[in-house]
Formats: sequence, structure tokens, C-alpha cells
Amino acid sequence: MPNHPASPRPGPTRRRVLAGALGLTGALALPGCGATSGPARVREWNLFGGGDGARLLQIHRQFVAERKDIAFEAHTLAWGPPFYTKLAMSAAGGRAPEVATLHLSRLRGFSPTTLLDPIPLDRLSAAGINSSDFLPQTWDRCLIDDKLYAVPLDQHPFVLYYNTDICRRAGLLGPDGRIKTIKGVDALIETMKAVKETTGKFAASVETTNPWRLWWTLYGQLEGRFFDESGTRLALDDAKALEALQLMAKLAADGLVPRSSPYAALVAMFTNGDAGLSFNGEWEVTTYETAKMKFGMAPFPQVYDVPACAGDAHTFVMPHQNGRSAASTQATVEYIAWMLKHSVEWAEGGHIPAYQPVATSAEYLALRPQADYRDAANHVLLDPDAWFSGSGAQLQNEAGAAFSGVFSGQSSPRQALDQFKAAVQKLLDTPSPV
Repeated sequence: MPNHPASPRPGPTRRRVLAGALGLTGALALPGCGATSGPARVREWNLFGGGDGARLLQIHRQFVAERKDIAFEAHTLAWGPPFYTKLAMSAAGGRAPEVATLHLSRLRGFSPTTLLDPIPLDRLSAAGINSSDFLPQTWDRCLIDDKLYAVPLDQHPFVLYYNTDICRRAGLLGPDGRIKTIKGVDALIETMKAVKETTGKFAASVETTNPWRLWWTLYGQLEGRFFDESGTRLALDDAKALEALQLMAKLAADGLVPRSSPYAALVAMFTNGDAGLSFNGEWEVTTYETAKMKFGMAPFPQVYDVPACAGDAHTFVMPHQNGRSAASTQATVEYIAWMLKHSVEWAEGGHIPAYQPVATSAEYLALRPQADYRDAANHVLLDPDAWFSGSGAQLQNEAGAAFSGVFSGQSSPRQALDQFKAAVQKLLDTPSPV
């Protein structure tokens, strides 16, 4: 979220480095983590700030209390390019931490066969984790040349939030108190008009200054391609891309969404009731719970041909080390397995557990509204595979620069698409820096 700036912005609740005197990069001092060497040392790098960071710290404290045989250190770095640059540099020099967080959308563009060490399947299986414990489409994305380079912790899809009081007054809730199914363009427009009439302002909040996730969701529902089969040539379907952009333009022209809304504004609009719906990643659930809002969540509506939603997954990877020891590898695998088996605590922050024994557990299914959009995990559409793609990468920035004009009225859908295609082609023509 998330996953969640794709371009520099404050990220008021999710993507800050943990507060305090840690600065850009800080070691989270955990009880029992004094050891800095030894065969069972596990140093972990992550990019979780805000509510995610606080939740991870809690989970890590529990891990340290239970696994006193492992010398564990956790370090939080700034989200986005600073994190990935530092991780790549440490791996290139063979001096990386034992384990790190990596967005699945960035795995193939991270030069995994040189910057990451394979995760031993036999050790993972011995720790109770197997491929059958994950959705096949998620697990398969972690394999490169039949070797496992990542283990998924969660999925974080683009979803629909709804204010239950506003939607009740608009007549949009079913007998179960949840929003009625929205399917098709007409149904979406009619639903949004009913919400706008109720709020007197807007129907939905959405990040219009970088609407990559909304466009990628709509284009994905139209089953549009991005690259050709070689993965090296742009193969956008102009008609489908324009159809998605034209719908986005209509939402703004009809006053159903604001013409200009950075990320912080989209969160504030939903919180204060200026919008009864919100299109965003699921990671803001803690924000709205803290605000004591009455809200629900659902998968993003199927507006077009197939159910699909933009999204990503946080994974565990083993960055390249020179002389990684068997003992530290074993401890790292055991840490990964422990985190997966305890991922219901992580899911409280909104992310859908990737580990299916947790995702299907009674404890997770009892979480509301977190479990109400769990089916979205089957339809998550990761960013295209490219070195410049993925969470926080340049592709999303270029989409923001091009597509924001569709909402503001400064660009037609055709102009925006031409600008975006030219920017992507320039990136394709640029060699990967890793």
C-alpha cells in the first residue's frame, strides 16, 4: 500500500519510518537481541512505517520471547527507492542482512539470481511450510528458474471502503449490513450518484494525483495486455486503455470524485464523511478504526469483464551474502516460517495472509472488516514485470504524471495515454541499473 506511495508524498499512516531517534535507518532494539555475531544471527530489514511498523514491532517482540536461541535484529528503512537502493548495494557487496522484505512486484526486476540467494525448499518444508500452503499464482511468481527466491507473507489489494451510515441512508446496504454487489459500469455510476446525493459533496475518494492503481485495476478487468510475450515490447491495447481512462474522466467530470486529490486528502475525505466510498489499498483499515468510523470493506467492484484488482504482496527474501552459514540459513528459514504461522496478527492491519492455513482459519475469518474482502486475493493483479515496475517504482510515477491530467481536465484520455506510452518506451530503452 502500500501498499503506499508510488510517488513522493507524506503517506500519513502507512509509509513513514518509525518515529524516534533512528533517523533514515534504525535498528529496533528488541529484548534479548544483544548478540551481533554467531551462527544463529538473523538481521532483518523492512520498510514498514506507521501502523504496520508498530504492529511488526509487536510481532517481533513475541518472536524474540519465544526464540531465545536466535540473535534477532530488526531494522526499518525508508519506504520506496531508498530501501531498495540500500538493499541492492548491500547484496551486491555480499554484506546484506539475512532476511529482508521485498514487494513481489519488484522481484524479477531486482536481478534475483545475483542479488538474492535461493531459499532452500527442503529447510522450508522441514519448518512446516510447503508450496501447497499458498495460492498457486502467488507461489509461482516467487519461482525463477525453478528456484525459490521469495516467500509471500501477504497480499494487499486495491479495495472498496464504504461508510456504513452514509451507504445505509443511500439505500445501498443489504440485510446483512454490507454493501450490495456492484457489477458493471452502470451499476457503479448509479451507486456513486446515490452516495453523492447523500454526502452532498463527493461519492468516492481516490488518489487522483497518481491514479495508477485505479487505472491498472480497470484495464486489468478489461483483460488488457501490457507487454508482449517476450516481456520486452510494449503491447498496450489502446482501445481498452482508453476505455478505462474515459471512465476515470467521467467520474471527475460528473463530480463523483475530486479533480485533484493527493493521498493524504483521499484518506481525510473518507474519514470526515466528504465521501461515502473510498478506492484504496486495504492498509488504511487501522486509520479508520482509530478514527472510530463505522465502515465496511469489500473487493473492488467488477466493473468490466473479469474480477481483477491492482495489488502486491510483501515477501521474505534472502539477500545475497558472501559465505552465508548453514546455521544462519536455518535460523532465517525458521524465522520466516514463524512469521507465516503468526500472520493473523499481521492481518489485523488489513493485509490478506498469503499462508493459507492462516487465511482459512477461524481466527482470521472472524476479523471484520478484514476478512470481508479476502476473495480479492484470488484476483490480485501485480504490476508488469520490468526493472522500472513495481511498488514505488518509476512506472507508477509515470502513470501519475500522465493520468492525473485526466481527472484535472488538463489532458484528454488520448493525450494522457500517448504521454504514458512514450514514457514507458523510454524506460524500456534504458538498460536496467542492476
